[in-house]
Order: sequence, then C-alpha cells, then structure tokens
Amino acid sequence: MMFFKYIFWTLYRIWFYILVALPILILFPMLLISILKESWYPFFFKLARVWAKFILIGMGFNYTIKREQTLEKGKSYMFIANHTSMVDIMLMLTAVKNPFVFVGKKELAKIPLFGFFYKRTCILVDRSSAKSRQAVFLRAQRRLQQGLSICIFPEGGVPEEHIILDTFKDGAFRLAINHQIPIVPLTFADNKKRFSYTFFSGGPGKMRAKIHKFIPTTGLTTDDTRHLNESSRDIILNQLQSFNK
Repeated sequence: MMFFKYIFWTLYRIWFYILVALPILILFPMLLISILKESWYPFFFKLARVWAKFILIGMGFNYTIKREQTLEKGKSYMFIANHTSMVDIMLMLTAVKNPFVFVGKKELAKIPLFGFFYKRTCILVDRSSAKSRQAVFLRAQRRLQQGLSICIFPEGGVPEEHIILDTFKDGAFRLAINHQIPIVPLTFADNKKRFSYTFFSGGPGKMRAKIHKFIPTTGLTTDDTRHLNESSRDIILNQLQSFNK
C-alpha cells in the first residue's frame, strides 16, 4: 500500500511543477510586457492571480476564504500569514484582490522560469545580511508610495514540523507603523496537510483561509512594534488552534 502512496506523492509533486510552469509559458509574452515598467505591476498582479487559481484548482484543492472585513480598493495594507507550504503564495494571491508585493527569500529566485519573474516583481531578502534587510525597507517604502500593498510571512521561514506557529520578526510591523497602514492577518489552516515541504506527503482536499479584522496602526509609534507583533500573532495562533479542534 505504501508503495502506491509513494508513487502518487511523486507524481503529485511533478504535476505541481507542471501546473506552475504551464500558465507561465502560455502567458509569457503578456507577463514579460507587464514587468517592463513598475507602474504596470497591477496588470502583472492580475495575471499572477489567474496563475495561482489555476494551480490550486489543478491540484484538487477545494479552497474556501472567509472574510471578517472587506478590503478597500486603492488602499495600502500590510498582509501577514502563517507560512507552512509552497502553496501559501498561491492562496494569498487568490484571497487578496488588492495588488500587493511579496517580500520573500532570495533562494526562490533560483527556481527555473518562476524565479525569472519572482526576482523582478518581488522584494528579495537575504535574512543573513543586515544590508539586505535595510534594502527591503527602502524598496517596500517605494512600493507603498506607489499605492501598492506589501505581503510578508513574518515567521521569516517555514517552522519545524512540530511548531504550530513560530515567533514573528518585527519587520512587517515596523513598516506598517512607519506608513500608518493597517495590518491584515490571514490564517491558512490546511496548507501544510495539503502540500508541505515534506516530499512524500499531501493530496487534494479542503483548504481553508480566513481574513481577520484589520489591525489599525494610526497613531502608533515604533515603541508599539512588539505589542503589535504579539497581538497579530495571537490572532493567527488562536485561529489555527480553533481550526485544529
């Protein structure tokens, strides 16, 4: 029985990368045009959302998204979520219509084809470099000034298997306070079960996401960073525990 499971998991992983590559190849001319100017990013974002939904549906993920509050068109936000899977990117793109820019690890830029667009549209960070982290703030500030939003997975990486939710880094919260934009916490309930970083695991099924009430930052200062960090983490952690019951 396990032999057939291993075959399924191997084919399932291969199918995932086919689904990642296929829309990029089909949409390549339009994607290439959309990254020629920063001001054209909203058009690229729309294409990216089509790509994300194609993958989720193709993988057999029956996703549902519950919203406690509605986003305002044209307003900037700081989106944060727990991070457990490669499909977190796809679910975030599907859940949020407001154009945002990911802040992500530079290693993903090495993925063939995907990495070509990733490094040209996302804000890459080398977490081992203080200079790189400072550059992230400057690039994020420019994108926020252009009316876009920012998305950061504040755990700073994928936690170990036994950890439900790792501690949050402060970067997302300092940025939100500096620009007085709301924090929008999202909880992804099933991504680890559906498609974790463990090769022999995963499968089709339900995929739940919840967009929580926004946390305002108006009037806050950098002295409030730690409290904002902890209160945001508590919202996501409590929801994860509720989902797991």
